[in-house]
Amino acid sequence: MTQTGSGSYIARIRAALPSLHPSERRLADTILSFPGEIASYSATELAQLATVSNATVTRFVRRLGYENFDQARQAARATQQAGAAVFRVSAHDQGPEAALMAQIAQGRQNVENSFTAIALAEIDDLADTMLQARRVWIIGFRTAQAFAIYLGAQIGQIVQNVSVLPQAGQTLAESLASIGAEDVVIVFALRRIIRPFPALCRELGASPARVALITDVTPEPGTDAPMFETVLGPTWRLRVQTAAPGPLFNHAAVLTLSHILATRILERSGMPGRKRLLAIEALHDSLDEL
Repeated sequence: MTQTGSGSYIARIRAALPSLHPSERRLADTILSFPGEIASYSATELAQLATVSNATVTRFVRRLGYENFDQARQAARATQQAGAAVFRVSAHDQGPEAALMAQIAQGRQNVENSFTAIALAEIDDLADTMLQARRVWIIGFRTAQAFAIYLGAQIGQIVQNVSVLPQAGQTLAESLASIGAEDVVIVFALRRIIRPFPALCRELGASPARVALITDVTPEPGTDAPMFETVLGPTWRLRVQTAAPGPLFNHAAVLTLSHILATRILERSGMPGRKRLLAIEALHDSLDEL
């Protein structure tokens, strides 16, 4: 039996496809359609879903290079927890109305659970520091960049010097070299984390700037924090929940945190903040922009 013993869980399945027997190929096709199912199913349940025997499941996981089904399930679970949307697609259809209500309920629960652990005093401390900073840098990759751009646009109405990274067509080095001791860096670390991210955190951790981390990544069992968080050593740790009943993470708590932080910056900016808003409105009128 040819075994495929390296690569990710999905990569092993794809590499094995040409050599699979018909029943094993049917099992592989079922898993590739709903790759997250193996993370929660037993071998018997997976066999029933693919209409194959338990022996086929056993041969299949060994062909992939795993010692047993549990080892394959752990590999799938690790990939699922890392944030791959395809691993979160379910073979069960609960209907659109039930799915909508589940999404709404989960979003509400994410916000409530997140702000149980995030104190207003912590948000205000960060807001005050940002108001006093020489420059505020906001960093986010992939999905997180949308929130970085949103937060930058909102606080940019009050804070004069705001930069969102990465900038289009630019590498990070030029900007990182400009970060100073009087700066604040907001780092969004939302799943899935890109490979260069720990190196970026190491550089930021060595910089003189104060850093705030907004993340939905939870520590592994037996550890205090994810590796990137340890090397980053942030002054503020704001952990949000993004659990979802479907394949896409629910970012309601991320947006709520961004909104509250921007609102508190506005409220705590006092007269200087209001004067800046008035100046912006005057320019809107002068330029006939809105």
